[in-house]
Amino acid sequence: MTTTMPDHGGIPQEESDRPWADPALSVAERVEALLSRLTLPEKVAQLSSTWEDIEADGPEVAPGSNHFGRVGDLDETARHGLGQLTRPYGTLPRPALEHARLLAGHQQQVVAQSRFGIPAMAHDECLTGFTAYGATIYPTSLAMAATFDPALIRRVGEAIGSDMAEAGVHQGLAPVVDVIRDYRWGRCEETYGEDPYLVGEMGEAYVTGLQSAGVYATLKHFAGYSASMGGRNHAPVHAGPRELHDVILPPFERLVSAGVRSVMNSYAEIDGEAPAASRRLLTEVLREQWGFEGTVVSDYWSLPFLVNSHRVAADLPDAGALALHAGLDVELPDQRGYGDALVHAVEQGAVDEDLVDRAARRVLRQKAELGLLDRDFDPRPPALLAGELDLDKPANRALALTVARSSAVLLSNDGTLPLSPGGRIALIGPCADDVRTMFGCYSFPNHVLAERDDLGNGVDAVSLRTALTEELPSVDWEFVQGCPIREEDGSSIPAAVAASTAADLTVLVVGDKAGMFGIGTSGEGCDVEDLRLPGVQEELVEAVLATGKPVVLIVSSGRPYAVGRFASAAAAMVQVFLPGEEGGRALAGLLSGRADFSGKLPVQIPVSPGGQPYTYLHPPLGDRQSFLSNLDPTPAFPFGHGLSYTTFEVDRLTVDREQVGTDGEFTVRVRVRNTGTVAGAETVQLYAVDPVAQVTRPVRALLGFAKVALAPGERATVGFHVHTDRLAFTGLAGRRIVEPGEILLEAGSSSLDTPVGATIRLVGEERDATVLRHHGVPVTVEQD
Repeated sequence: MTTTMPDHGGIPQEESDRPWADPALSVAERVEALLSRLTLPEKVAQLSSTWEDIEADGPEVAPGSNHFGRVGDLDETARHGLGQLTRPYGTLPRPALEHARLLAGHQQQVVAQSRFGIPAMAHDECLTGFTAYGATIYPTSLAMAATFDPALIRRVGEAIGSDMAEAGVHQGLAPVVDVIRDYRWGRCEETYGEDPYLVGEMGEAYVTGLQSAGVYATLKHFAGYSASMGGRNHAPVHAGPRELHDVILPPFERLVSAGVRSVMNSYAEIDGEAPAASRRLLTEVLREQWGFEGTVVSDYWSLPFLVNSHRVAADLPDAGALALHAGLDVELPDQRGYGDALVHAVEQGAVDEDLVDRAARRVLRQKAELGLLDRDFDPRPPALLAGELDLDKPANRALALTVARSSAVLLSNDGTLPLSPGGRIALIGPCADDVRTMFGCYSFPNHVLAERDDLGNGVDAVSLRTALTEELPSVDWEFVQGCPIREEDGSSIPAAVAASTAADLTVLVVGDKAGMFGIGTSGEGCDVEDLRLPGVQEELVEAVLATGKPVVLIVSSGRPYAVGRFASAAAAMVQVFLPGEEGGRALAGLLSGRADFSGKLPVQIPVSPGGQPYTYLHPPLGDRQSFLSNLDPTPAFPFGHGLSYTTFEVDRLTVDREQVGTDGEFTVRVRVRNTGTVAGAETVQLYAVDPVAQVTRPVRALLGFAKVALAPGERATVGFHVHTDRLAFTGLAGRRIVEPGEILLEAGSSSLDTPVGATIRLVGEERDATVLRHHGVPVTVEQD
């Protein structure tokens, strides 16, 4: 029996006349059936979005949000349908189920106003968890990278994706796979560190987890954003082609190969070219070279920025035409360059309608894949049907605790840690009793509620002060703030010195409070001139260290600060990268010795605030050149460094062959042993050194890694299965190649602690490696 359904213009419509709603047909057939019936305004509507909750006088939650404001109500913005609903949960503080009701209402209106009942995709932020009021706040991406545990981060992606899917959100604007090039950049905390292989490993884990829950991930920011001049947000990028292709692009390329469904352009410019209008990046590299089949979405207001920031477009219609031609499919967060402006440009012959069709086809394909075109699609989020929406489930909190604990890095320790369960301890510092100093800039409290302390945090989070009091109740604790996070006020430093002098030991906690656009000391738009601690915190550290009492210095920050000069005076040093809602409890358990440290640095810790900006991934001239310059860039703590309450020995590196073809594979085996008295986990790291090449190469580069848990006295052998694609680089001719010659292999516990090594020789012809077939290094672990 043929059923009839009313269309949204009130005319009965045969079900058989809606082939796009039939899941039995192929996605391509469904898309073409629908696309062929859409008018030009309806097709352009699928490339547009709207932000219902934005407030012109609200918090600055995106660059220019207070300036741009809303473009209109759904009556107007969705009159021909709509591509996406922008941040239905991540803009205003409401109970989660109320957000779900509002989202359902907006979807119902979009469906009703669409001639063919096409729903909108809903997208939201999800960098440190779903950016919604009351949602679990996980550690920052930089902290996730410090775990060196991709399997753990995949679980984080799965948990976040599950919450978003339950809430009716289809696309998450994460992860950030920019590779850190300058620690002064405010968005360091949003990245997975300074090594492209580590970034790719952790990014793939997150993407795989998120998308397994039915939520499409979005790679940010394509490309070059993190290499901006002076570490300044929205600044030009002067990266050469080799830095671009060998450092910045590999994580994006890898995740396209892994099946990521969306990519977002960078705000930056590369050698005068704005990525939002770059056909070279968005079409030639992303699609023609790498085979990307998903959607390219604009970073918020990238099209207006083509007019007023880059000056490559005369007006908004011109910006829309440039972006569409380049390969940008969906304008976020609204419809200023697309929308009516694009319709008029096509009607006037300035833009080919085939380009609109190309983008609309990609959008409709994803809507079909996600079930939005199915005849039984329900605009109500699953949580609304269930009548409850808990975004901070006990299992999520437990996972956040595990990540926070696994990401803390023990930089140094003279035996003072773990803390004794008794005695008198002074707890000092601006980050010791403020839970928001543990959250990233894209956490809801710091992102939306930065100036609304009256609304709380939406989640149960305790400060380190509270957690330590609960962890070690027999200790006589005395707390003194010492100084603010960023204000130049040292009036409380004498009180901190007095407390430290009177105590047996001091725990001193300094660092950042993340925020947006200058509100915080870390985060988007919170760049710094140098790597000194914010405000007068360095004066506080110096004064407390000068007491001569043992000091455990803890840095909770979104970037590495130049605290290396304190290493010789501090009894112990710990680095955490904004560890989330369970950060206080996790750190307290580590300091007491109830848990062990296992984190490793995804960035270096400098000695001097200006003796860089080289990251560990630098060419030979980036090393110390004492006879050429008086500046020493050698870090205090290198990439990959991290201690434990036990000790490990890495030895017996072997390679299964002495020679391998330039299109071949080899296996490196390394033994690791727990030589201490407690159980722990060591991350075995394999590096490659190219001693002679046709272009300058990094002093060493990470090939692979494995985190191995070992009981006291236990040994394991780690096998790294390496394809020569991992040794490819951009040669003199501007092509990516694998070059014959000698390669040194080194393994150990950090980039500067590699006690074992071997040599292999690549033989055969120089090989073109334009298209990589192998991005990862599979690892096996065998207990001895």
